[in-house]
Amino acid sequence: MSGAEAGRAAEAAARRSYGKLVAWLATQTRDVAAAEDALAEAFASALETWPRTGVPRVPEAWLLAAARRRAIDAGRRARTRSNAEREITMRIEELEAEAAKDGLHGDDRLRLIFACAHPAIDAGARAPLILQTILGFDAAAIASAFLVSPTSMGQRLVRAKRKIRDAGIPFAVPEPAELPARLDAVLDAVYAVFTQGWADPAGVDPKSRGLTEEAIWLARLLTAVVPDEPETAGLAALMLYAEARRGARRSVDGDFIPLSEQDTSAWNAGLIAEAEALMLKAAAWRRPGRFQIEAAIQSAHANRRRTGHTDWPAIAELYEALYALTGSVVVAINRAVAIGEAQGAAAGLTTLDGSCDATRLDAYQPYWAARAELLARTGDASAAHAAYDRAIGLETDPALRRFLQGRQGALDRLP
Repeated sequence: MSGAEAGRAAEAAARRSYGKLVAWLATQTRDVAAAEDALAEAFASALETWPRTGVPRVPEAWLLAAARRRAIDAGRRARTRSNAEREITMRIEELEAEAAKDGLHGDDRLRLIFACAHPAIDAGARAPLILQTILGFDAAAIASAFLVSPTSMGQRLVRAKRKIRDAGIPFAVPEPAELPARLDAVLDAVYAVFTQGWADPAGVDPKSRGLTEEAIWLARLLTAVVPDEPETAGLAALMLYAEARRGARRSVDGDFIPLSEQDTSAWNAGLIAEAEALMLKAAAWRRPGRFQIEAAIQSAHANRRRTGHTDWPAIAELYEALYALTGSVVVAINRAVAIGEAQGAAAGLTTLDGSCDATRLDAYQPYWAARAELLARTGDASAAHAAYDRAIGLETDPALRRFLQGRQGALDRLP
């Protein structure tokens, strides 16, 4: 076997099972960094060994056995050097038996996700930590996606992993009484992963490529393993509704198409159907939450496929509920836009001014884009032109910048 063939086999195993292998090792060692190091050495060993011996029938079992041996050796060396009282928590006989099996010992990824999103972990490190430990993203790619330097992101991840180890953060799905508080951190982290990918609509940025699919996979895993929490279903539905529209967000020439002008026949009907089923499942619990309300808003937009029009009064009402729940400035802006559609631009502008502080949002592009659109619809072309100038100057997406410039140009044609 050639080295290239062995490399492809190792890469395929990593795509299928990286997070599963890290999670299983980490739950045994209680040390995420040590588990990652052991697995990295196992992959390096595979690239050396498999060209001579051939790819094992079950590559993951081979990798697990190799990583287990390296983790045990590392633990013994650490114990010898420091005389620490901590013992290696792996059960060697059990691991040997598991390595001989055709599969892995269950799936510990959800337990690892809850450890990564533990309240003791810095909030800014939770989503990056999930990206690295579960999905195998390197620190440089994560740093670019989260707009920080690779050095800072690397330090953040190291501190988070050390916190898990030194604080004895449990690798477990919390007990029912603890689940609501803990689950929020997990859902926020998964949604942060999704939004990083969603910010790359054309899917051309290698740093963001695949993030939406991976976030949806994580949400589906949560709904399967924590089936009695409606917010897990709400989050999955929210992301599925959004992902269903990915192909309609840009024209064949790469131009931005706003939601209200998108061709509904280009939306993915299968993803929408899955989202609607999840919404019905969540509604049965009668415990509405943030993600369920956001999904309901997306459901109202998706209903345009059937009715041919958008129910803006219903959407505005949902945004009112979401704003009361979150107080988020993002929600405040979207609420004003929805009210502008439902009750007229003047009402929307009044709502925007009443809930948003322009001085604090001076560098926030969505605020200025929304304000410009509402001003234009009230007939205040001069103020709208100035707001569009601000929005265009803050926008980094060339397609969206062209769209805003087109809107600004249309001001000259106002009566």
